[in-house]
Amino acid sequence: MTEHVQSYYAATANRKDARPPLQGTVNADVVVVGAGFTGTNTALELAERGVQNVVLLEAAKVGFGASGRNGGQIVNGYSRDLDVISRTYGESAGRVIGGLANMGGDIIRSRIAKYNIQADLVEGMLITAFTHKQLRGFEHHIKTWNSFGFDQFALLEGEAAISPHVITKRYVGGLLDKKGAHIHPLNLVQGEAAAFESLGGTIYENSPVISVDFATKTVKTAQGEVRAKTIVMAGNAYLHGVLPNLETRIMPVSTQVLATEPLGAQAAKLLPSNVCVEDANYFLDYFRRTPDNRILFGGGVVYGGQDAESVIAKLRPLLEKTFPSLKDARIDYAWNGTFALTLTRFPQIGTLAPDVYFSHGDSGHGVTTTHLLARTLAEAITGDRTIYDNFATLPYFPFPGGRLLRVPLTVAGSWWYRLRDRLGV
Repeated sequence: MTEHVQSYYAATANRKDARPPLQGTVNADVVVVGAGFTGTNTALELAERGVQNVVLLEAAKVGFGASGRNGGQIVNGYSRDLDVISRTYGESAGRVIGGLANMGGDIIRSRIAKYNIQADLVEGMLITAFTHKQLRGFEHHIKTWNSFGFDQFALLEGEAAISPHVITKRYVGGLLDKKGAHIHPLNLVQGEAAAFESLGGTIYENSPVISVDFATKTVKTAQGEVRAKTIVMAGNAYLHGVLPNLETRIMPVSTQVLATEPLGAQAAKLLPSNVCVEDANYFLDYFRRTPDNRILFGGGVVYGGQDAESVIAKLRPLLEKTFPSLKDARIDYAWNGTFALTLTRFPQIGTLAPDVYFSHGDSGHGVTTTHLLARTLAEAITGDRTIYDNFATLPYFPFPGGRLLRVPLTVAGSWWYRLRDRLGV
C-alpha cells in the first residue's frame, strides 16, 4: 500500500477512502490512468456526460501526486501570459485559448458547489512585486487581460496599498486578482473522486500501470488489465517508464512546501484579508493562511524531480525573510511534490494513437489548467473537438539533450533567471 506523504493536507484530509487494487480483466468504455486532478476530472466529466463504464486507475492513492501536495492556489491563466500565447501560436488560437483563462477556476467553484465538497475555498489572490519594473509589468498584464474581456485585476502601488492583504517590508506593490482563490487541494480531488463514484464510476488504487497496448486498447497492471474503447493517460510527472516517448516531452520538477504550527491571531495579522500570495519572480515563493491559522509557505525547485534533502533548510530562510516575526515558529509539516514542466511552459494534450489521449505538463499552473483540460478531453471523447483542436494542434518541442542531458542544460539556462531575480531586472 502506498500512502500519502506526511503533509498538512494528508493530516487534515476529510476522507480516508480506500479502494481495492485492480485484479483480473475488466472491460470499460474509457480507462483513465492517474487519479490526480486531470484524470479524476476527466473521468467525472465523462460520467456527467452519460458515459456509463469509466474506470480510473491510480498507482497509489487518489491525489497522491502533485494534485494533493501543491500550494492550493487557484491561479488563473497559464505559465505564459495571454499575449505571449497569441504571438507564439497565432491570433486565432490565442484568442480561443486566452478566452478560457478563467475557466479552470470556474470549474473548481462549480464542482465544490454541485457536490458540496468541503475544500476550504477562500476567494482572492495577490501577486506581489519586488521592483517597480515588475509593477509596470502588472500594468501590461491588466491591459492584456482587459483586451480579452477580463476585468478582475486591480493594481496596488506601494507598501500601504498591499498592507490590507500582507504585512511585510519585501514588496513595493501587487496585483490583486479577484477571481483567484485558494483551496485544500487534497480535499478537492478526493471530493471529485467521490463525485465520480456517485455517478457509477469505478476507481482502483494501488494499481500502477506496467504497459499500454495501443492496438488492443489494453492497460495492464501487475495484477490485472483493463480493456477499453478509449484510453486517457493522465499520469503527468508520475508516469515512469510506461511510455518513454511521452516522458521526453516533460521535465519532472520537485517543489517544496512547509506549514508552521498554528499561529492564532498572528496569522491574521500577517495576512489580514486571507488572500493567497505569490511573488512575481521567475523562481517564485507562494504562501497563504490555513483555516487553523498556520502559514503554508512554498517555493524552490529541483529540476529532474529529486526531492530536496531538507525542505525546512531550503524554505525556512525565505519564510523568515518574508515574515521575520516567524523566526521562532515551529514547523509542523514539510514535504516535496513533483510537477511536470514543458519546454514551452505550456500544457500539452493530444493523441498517441487513435482513441489514446494524453494530457500533461501544466508547468506550475496545474490546479486550474488540469480542470480546463479535463473538460476539453471529455468533450473530445464524446464528440466535440472545438476546444480540443486548438490545444492539440499546438507545436511541442522536446527538451534539448534528451533524458540524459535535459536536467543539466535546463539548470544552466535557469541560472540566468536566478540572476535576474537577484538583480531585480
